[in-house]
Amino acid sequence: MAYSKISYELDGDTAIISFDDASTMNACGIDTAQELLHAFETAAREARCTILTGKGRGFCSGANLGANPGSGTALSHPGSMPDAGRALETHYNPLILAIQDHPHPVITAVNGAAAGVGCALGLIGDLVICAKSGYFLQAFRRIGLVPDGGSTYLLARTIGRVRAMEMALLGEKIPAEQAMSWGLVNRVVEDDALMDTAKQLAKQLSEGPTMALAMTRKLIWSACDGDFEGALRAERLSQRTAGRSEDFAEGVKAFLGKRKAVFKGK
Repeated sequence: MAYSKISYELDGDTAIISFDDASTMNACGIDTAQELLHAFETAAREARCTILTGKGRGFCSGANLGANPGSGTALSHPGSMPDAGRALETHYNPLILAIQDHPHPVITAVNGAAAGVGCALGLIGDLVICAKSGYFLQAFRRIGLVPDGGSTYLLARTIGRVRAMEMALLGEKIPAEQAMSWGLVNRVVEDDALMDTAKQLAKQLSEGPTMALAMTRKLIWSACDGDFEGALRAERLSQRTAGRSEDFAEGVKAFLGKRKAVFKGK
């Protein structure tokens, strides 16, 4: 599949999806969101781990306001009242939900700016790796809009109400080291080590027990909202499913044989 706003490659069992639009510093218009959704659907079939990153100077500079003004008129009948949330319903939210519901782990490798909806996309990863040049920015207040792409949810549950308020209300850049100290990211690395680090982690994940890892990420997402008893029940049912997999049988044999398990994703 040829894309115009992103790039896609398969590196072994790892799919690498990259924002690739230097003219807009990797802005995410509805056309980009469509391509990303298709790429994640492809990765779901072909890979066992997915990396989302950005080529060039930045990860994603936010929505493409030049191509898709916040008025949402491109998705409305001429003369209709503007609806800045329409594109969220039709394009951005389905993309975010597809990433959350992805069948295997997702790593985001953030280089340069992760602003606006790009901030949400940078933080949606199961593992978030940030280059020293990277930063996160809730830029919505600057144009009179509210955080979107799941930002309010992700920030409140990741760094708490007070810091989420600071990011959203003040709209200040949160550089890589600060993001690390706040718990927004898993690791901060030198710029030239970003993709190598992401690929190394992806290799570990793609060689892991696919079914168990898939259910683990779903359990943790669900635990952000559910109660403790609900989490216990969900773990119990998922453990039954994982225990019936070929990967579990291989894992036990490898453990008893004191060797490294060779998981095949079955």
